[in-house]
Amino acid sequence: MPPPSRVRNDTAAADSDPAAGGREQTRQRVIEAAADLLTREGRDAVTTRAVAVAAGMQPPAIYRLFGDKNGLLDAVAEHGFATFLAAKHVDPDPQDLIEDLRAGWDLAVEFGLANPALYTLMYSEPTRATSAAFKAGIEILMGRIRRLAAGGWLRVDEELAATLIHATARGAVLTWLSLPEDRRNPALLTALREAMVAAVTNQEPAVPDAGPASAARALRATLPEQTTLSGAEQHLLREWLDRLASEG
Repeated sequence: MPPPSRVRNDTAAADSDPAAGGREQTRQRVIEAAADLLTREGRDAVTTRAVAVAAGMQPPAIYRLFGDKNGLLDAVAEHGFATFLAAKHVDPDPQDLIEDLRAGWDLAVEFGLANPALYTLMYSEPTRATSAAFKAGIEILMGRIRRLAAGGWLRVDEELAATLIHATARGAVLTWLSLPEDRRNPALLTALREAMVAAVTNQEPAVPDAGPASAARALRATLPEQTTLSGAEQHLLREWLDRLASEG
């Protein structure tokens, strides 16, 4: 075993040498410094010089790591999506699917209200929807939606449901943040959430008596789990189910 001084020296060398793995640690340190600056002082305060000072390095290092300020901001936004993703609780078999939907929506809104500057940055550019963490979060949402569809609770198409849920949560946060503090009524958030629930779900499971559209949505949601049909048969059946579901 090497002596402690040797271990410390090797670690320090790794931290300062990108080829030895220190580049990623340095990059993360810069992102966290920028996120902290964003939270405390706002977006205008996030300059390459200020971030470099906060991270304890020279400004040219920022450009080597991120290209320019926009690249740095994209990395901070990705950090925000990853932080939000880590906060999500995924219950693969919730007892109440509607309450699970409400809980997921509430979590998204609470994250935005607790991190206003970061949240605004995350959603200020449509291209950030390509973020890996953003896509992972959408997959969690789609899991909730597929369970609703399989149980006969889904009122609309799965893709439309995802858009409605995401749009209402984002709209709720950005609207709240735009209001003067004395006009921020919690009833607004509750009303928007319940409007989303009413638009996306049925009050009762619709499969037994609501006609072919709801039944098609439920069957389509469980289609990937079956192994009886061939790929071509699944494709054809999905086309039929899509047509039936769209009639609703």
